[in-house]
Amino acid sequence: MTALLEFDKVHKRFGGLQAVHDLSFTICSGEILGLIGPNGAGKTTVFNLINGVYAPDAGRIAFNGTNITGETVYRVARCGVARTHQIVRPLANMTVLENCTVGACFGRENLPLVRAREAAHEALAMVGLDDRSDTRATLLTIAGKKRLELARALAARPLLLLLDEVLAGLNPTEVDHMIGIVRRIRARGMTILMIEHLMQAIMSLSDRIVVLNFGKKLAEGSPTAVASDPQVVEAYLGDPKLAAELHRRK
Repeated sequence: MTALLEFDKVHKRFGGLQAVHDLSFTICSGEILGLIGPNGAGKTTVFNLINGVYAPDAGRIAFNGTNITGETVYRVARCGVARTHQIVRPLANMTVLENCTVGACFGRENLPLVRAREAAHEALAMVGLDDRSDTRATLLTIAGKKRLELARALAARPLLLLLDEVLAGLNPTEVDHMIGIVRRIRARGMTILMIEHLMQAIMSLSDRIVVLNFGKKLAEGSPTAVASDPQVVEAYLGDPKLAAELHRRK
């Protein structure tokens, strides 16, 4: 498979904190790569480095053959990267459709308003919110806002989708629903990098897993191999029985 994203020996420091240290990995077109690790391991910092919120102190980030190291959020979005956020903040005074239309207008294809609304409708249908398009975004439930956040990213028609804990705060039924949505998105050929703390979910969804600990790559490989890695069990999974259960369910 062709490498869509290349993260090459990237460093990022905040004062005395080395948030990301000499980190390298690639994401191939059409795959789901899971990014896991303890709280504070540097996962969201990696997302912020990819989509231009932060510039790395050293290293190189390439996307679709173009060097995007230190590029602005706007330009990275135009290249074809879209993301969700763990804490969802819809545009409160807009409808569900209007929120998604904004995502389409500022996405990869730079769509005019009429075509942006069409892209927004398609994205809402994909996440099951097409019947709520005229609802004010603030009236949605947490699960609804999570789906809206995902739809707004999809409306940008990205090549790479960054999912930051899309399952957080959902009940088991809502988790199953969201997992189904992610599977459908992937079936359409979307490349996905996702952060998730629900281990059974991310192990079942991902083709490969990268494990971070204190900003460094602790392990990388298939979900089965990662769940069986003694270093990962010690640093993150904690309980060997949990690792065995994840291994069995995978």
